[in-house]
Amino acid sequence: MDTFTATQHRMHDLDARIRARPDRFRVLTGERPTGRLHLGHYFGTIAERVALQGRGVETFLVLADYQVITDRDTAGDVASNVHEAVLDYLAAGLDPAATTVFTHSSVPALNQLLLPFLSLVTEAELHRNPTVKAELQASGRTLSGLMLTYPVHQAADILFCKGNLVPVGKDNLPHVEMTRTIARRFNDRFGEVFPEPEPLVTTSPEVPGVDGRKMSKSYGNAIALGMTEDETAAVVRRARTDSDRHITFDPERRPGIAALLTTAALCTGTTPEELADEIGSAGAAAVKRVAVEAVNERFAAHRRRRAELARDPSVVAEVLAAGNRRANEIAEMTLDEVRSRMGMRYTDQPITPRGD
Repeated sequence: MDTFTATQHRMHDLDARIRARPDRFRVLTGERPTGRLHLGHYFGTIAERVALQGRGVETFLVLADYQVITDRDTAGDVASNVHEAVLDYLAAGLDPAATTVFTHSSVPALNQLLLPFLSLVTEAELHRNPTVKAELQASGRTLSGLMLTYPVHQAADILFCKGNLVPVGKDNLPHVEMTRTIARRFNDRFGEVFPEPEPLVTTSPEVPGVDGRKMSKSYGNAIALGMTEDETAAVVRRARTDSDRHITFDPERRPGIAALLTTAALCTGTTPEELADEIGSAGAAAVKRVAVEAVNERFAAHRRRRAELARDPSVVAEVLAAGNRRANEIAEMTLDEVRSRMGMRYTDQPITPRGD
């Protein structure tokens, strides 16, 4: 059995277990607030989070603001990015009563787990992590300590709440494996505290940007979830296409056309090939029109809900206050347990949750 087939088999078994007992799972997921959330975020992760929430799986969603400076000089407009992200989460259907939304920098006990966790991995293991190597190559900068230890930060994010399920794409499996290694080594050295989280390998599509590359905030090729209809149209109009009026789906030779067809197909529940056949010889202008209409119709309700939420400036603050409070309570209990196992707790009274 090859690796891909074996992974598919494990995901089928895991999905069955989640359906049977969702209460046995706790998910940790999140992202770095480096800009506005876009269609790639929605189809790649947000929709999956809403689905897991609907199945009764408890979810923790970290806005990893500290990790914004992993590969850049400043945190930029991180406060605004966090605010905008929470609006998109709520508009997409995430319920703060079921999904704990919190910011990395607001949970000191979570970050204190880095010290014991770093003692459990070697420098060579950190250098071998694919994300560290890829980010270092892409940035062209000297490797910082923060970037080198990025996988351990992610392990702390997952294990502070004793998360045992992590939705990832195939490319991110090494991060979960590093977390499993840290959990296992801690338990072997100090006693059982942490679960070894399982990766939930998602089959979410990779959403291309309007230039055919992966949709990314850093490429400037993204359609943000919070855009207006006119802003969406303006972004699509700037897409580079070609002069061949007969429309075909050919990502290699016609990346611009293929990207627009893919985006429209995701929004309408069809395939890029079917849309290409329907458009026929109407040319690139027709492809752009179809893409704009598909995006604007698919996200009309999302944008209405988002606008309603944005009218009350207290909504985001309240969501983050509640999420940060709960994350802190759990992190403090976990850190207290870690200190106890390591012989570093100097009081007889364990930490207990505070009432809301």
